[in-house]
Amino acid sequence: MTDIHRQQRHAWLLVLGLLVMGALLVLLGASVGSTGFESVLNAWRDPVALQIVWDIRLPRTLGAWAAGALLGLAGAVAQGLFRNPLADPYLLGSASGASLGVALALELFGVSPFASAAIVRWGLTGAAFVGAVLAVLLTLALAKGVQHTLRLLLAGVIVGVVLGAMTSLVMLMDPVVMQSMQVFMLGSTGFVGWNGWGVMVGVWCVCMALAWLLGQLLDGLSLGEATAVSLGLPLVQMRLALVVVLALATGTAVAQTGLIAFVGLAAPHLVRSVIKTTHRRLILLSSLMGGVLLMGADVLARGLLAPQELPVGVLTAVLGGGYLLWLMHRGTRGSLGAGGG
Repeated sequence: MTDIHRQQRHAWLLVLGLLVMGALLVLLGASVGSTGFESVLNAWRDPVALQIVWDIRLPRTLGAWAAGALLGLAGAVAQGLFRNPLADPYLLGSASGASLGVALALELFGVSPFASAAIVRWGLTGAAFVGAVLAVLLTLALAKGVQHTLRLLLAGVIVGVVLGAMTSLVMLMDPVVMQSMQVFMLGSTGFVGWNGWGVMVGVWCVCMALAWLLGQLLDGLSLGEATAVSLGLPLVQMRLALVVVLALATGTAVAQTGLIAFVGLAAPHLVRSVIKTTHRRLILLSSLMGGVLLMGADVLARGLLAPQELPVGVLTAVLGGGYLLWLMHRGTRGSLGAGGG
């Protein structure tokens, strides 16, 4: 068996493993909540228990998978685009733009007593998505397009810092906004319903199709810009398409669940630690890994201190940060060992 066939076999085995793990987490997620496992056991004969499982737990659990899949996909695309394993989906300022959009929506319009919960939810979701897209457009304007990856990276960092400072200013001016923004800033899957899940799945299908088509171009870009140009790759058009995928996937996930850290950064690292493969398979595997990671974190957030819940964004930050610190420690030990030899 050649190395290529062995890589393909390992990749599809990992896909199967992640799908099985995801299915098990969906069943577990439908069983974990403030009312315990009884809701699942009694769902077939108790309308209230059925409503809890069908209208709250299942869309939340599947929504966690969809948001994690979008972030994992965006993380793999960002790391391939910038050729940097530390790149994350929020690198172009989309997270700061989404936060500012929500803060401005709360400050300017507030919450009308005549508005239904659905209208409020979709209004804030729309503000977050528009803010994320506008932030990416501002980054592109400052970088003067996508011709230079380093300039695009620096512009994204600047936009993120400036918009983050503006968000903090809005929150400081109105304590009510600060209190309302806590859920968004800490990340939560508790407000995802079937409509939000459907939107994320639809966007994931579009982004995955585009990323799959661009996978071979990312393989060429990984060899260096000079090599990619010599191969005749359309770098400008390719970067623009990748930025569109990155912005669309990140903006949709953030708009539905708020700021959830480290999923998009850790998912590609976990895949690479298991298998070396092409960017096409890496993007697919990172997406599936991101969905499993966020679903698992959501189940833990609901179950660790039940009936109270932990913010899922805090849990992913702690677990993801700990994992990356472990990777750095292992890499440092490995380099010291190599140097001593």
